[in-house]
Amino acid sequence: MGANSSSISELPENEYLQKLSGSEPISENDPFWNQLLSFSFTTPTNSADLKLLEEATISVCKSLVEKNPRTGNLGSLIKVFLSRTKELKISAECQNHLFIWQAHNALFIICCLLKVFISRMSEEELQLHFTYEEKAGPSSYGAECEDLIEELLCCLIQLIVEIPLLYPCQHTDSNWWKWLCSWYRGRYSGGVTSALGDITYSISLEAVTTLIVFLSCQLFHKEILRESIIHRYLMHGRCLPYTSRLVKTLLYNFIRQERSPPPGAHVFQQQTDGGGLLYGIASGVATGLWTVFTLGGVGSKASAQLEQCSPLASQSLLLLLVLANLTDAPDTPNPYRQAIMSFKNTQDNTAFSSSNPHAFQINFNSLYTALCEQQKSDQATLLLYMLLHQNSNVRTYVLARTDIENLVLPILEILYHVEERNSHHVYMALIILLILTEDDGFNRSIHEVVLKNITWYAERVLTEISLGSLLILVVIRTIQYNMTRTRDKYLHTNCLAALANMSAQFRSLHQYAAQRIISLFSLLSKKHNKVLEQATQSLRGSLGSNDSPLPDYAQDLNVIEEVIRMMLEIINSCLTNSLHHNPNLVYALLYKRDLFEQFRTHPSFQDIMQNIDLVISFFSSRLEQAGAELSVERVLEIIKQGAVALPKDRLR
Repeated sequence: MGANSSSISELPENEYLQKLSGSEPISENDPFWNQLLSFSFTTPTNSADLKLLEEATISVCKSLVEKNPRTGNLGSLIKVFLSRTKELKISAECQNHLFIWQAHNALFIICCLLKVFISRMSEEELQLHFTYEEKAGPSSYGAECEDLIEELLCCLIQLIVEIPLLYPCQHTDSNWWKWLCSWYRGRYSGGVTSALGDITYSISLEAVTTLIVFLSCQLFHKEILRESIIHRYLMHGRCLPYTSRLVKTLLYNFIRQERSPPPGAHVFQQQTDGGGLLYGIASGVATGLWTVFTLGGVGSKASAQLEQCSPLASQSLLLLLVLANLTDAPDTPNPYRQAIMSFKNTQDNTAFSSSNPHAFQINFNSLYTALCEQQKSDQATLLLYMLLHQNSNVRTYVLARTDIENLVLPILEILYHVEERNSHHVYMALIILLILTEDDGFNRSIHEVVLKNITWYAERVLTEISLGSLLILVVIRTIQYNMTRTRDKYLHTNCLAALANMSAQFRSLHQYAAQRIISLFSLLSKKHNKVLEQATQSLRGSLGSNDSPLPDYAQDLNVIEEVIRMMLEIINSCLTNSLHHNPNLVYALLYKRDLFEQFRTHPSFQDIMQNIDLVISFFSSRLEQAGAELSVERVLEIIKQGAVALPKDRLR
């Protein structure tokens, strides 16, 4: 294969792959490795090609799993890769200009092999495979061999945090960079940036993906891994000092959204005979790990599209989420989660706490912009939730932004297009709103932001509406969708909790938003009456027969009455705290006043109905005094005048 490009169909018969997976031990100093690693291959760009790649190489991987205990070729390959990465850091004295290419190719082969090894054995068995050498059987099971996994993990982390330094915008004063640029100028008319950027992008991507593959052990365990060997290496020893740098680099990879190079852009040509191997991304594992986070849910089409645009950003984000959710070690908390919980803005000059050695600074403005732009991705929504929930610095910054609509609108679109999203994406978006609405300043400010022409809202043309009113409309629509489709009690509860958080600061509600609030109450009222009637009929029918068990209508009634009470509390809170700011809500309340009649004497709602009943009675009286056949404008004028005249102490 060597320098020749290979097709997927040729891989099972490739002589170099057969030798790698064969019965003959290969020393790490064997010239074979130079031949094996001098390959070019067109990158698979879709899941179908990736599947073909896996199917074509599975026989090779299975053979290596079987014969590695006698040959130790996996360990030799890893040692070759480690030696190549050491050469990667040598300055201008290094004469081998192909070590970047070969280091990348070696890492890709390791990644593909690890994916198969991890899927077929326990961590203990995997660790044992790292100890096999050229002799038959494992070598001394101790420091030197056992450290090969740790050395590889540490090397991958170093690649991720140090490879970006090879980009031309940084460290251009180093002799190493000047030498590498000079070599590239002699070989590429496209310039240093494009040629070197492509290969360093590919190495960074492969390092991130290989770490994800290492962490994919969880996919093959039904229970949460609490004593993982890989986790222990990442949280202790040589990897630990890189914690904050790794988290920071992964965040910046997500922020930058660097586009992937075109297929074949990183391919080098070497003037030797031989063959190539393969190239691809282990995104199947990445998707699987995201499934772990979404508890089996299916990622959205938008997420897949974003991953194709910037695989390094997508894989970096996924790795960050996996690291942040690793189980705490028995003796220490998860350092990656600590880093995510405590990082600060670059403009924040306050001192770091000495109790957290993993704290760092990052540009919050760039992070905020990326979060706003990437919310179509499940992973980005999970990151936003995690930061708002766990990092008080980020939460304070977000709530202080004067352009909060840039973040809220994408979240509302997720809820609006609920049919196209998986349930876990919807839940994350809803809980983000719940976190935001816990802040009174947020609840006030969203009614001051006026939006024009919301094109994605199809139920009604909204030429001008406040962000607060739009939020109410979308949340109510989500409740109604849930009532007719999923019927998830907890989704109801979270939606109503967000509305309840906002209700005391409702301001100048759009007439359509006010109508939808009362319409939702009407829908709940009808459902309550229907279930009550079914319960009554069932009870009557059971008097003549003891054979069939009664449906549990009491439980259904309790759930509906709980939701109705929350709706009444939301309306009551608005009337009590901001009656004079919401004439449209009072108008809608009066227009549908008959809906509330049945709840005035209901024992579950009597207390909460007092204020609502008072408002209905007070404004109905004023409208009767004004005469019949009043226009909408005249009714609203009377309501505004009455809101000023109504003594506030009468509302409890």
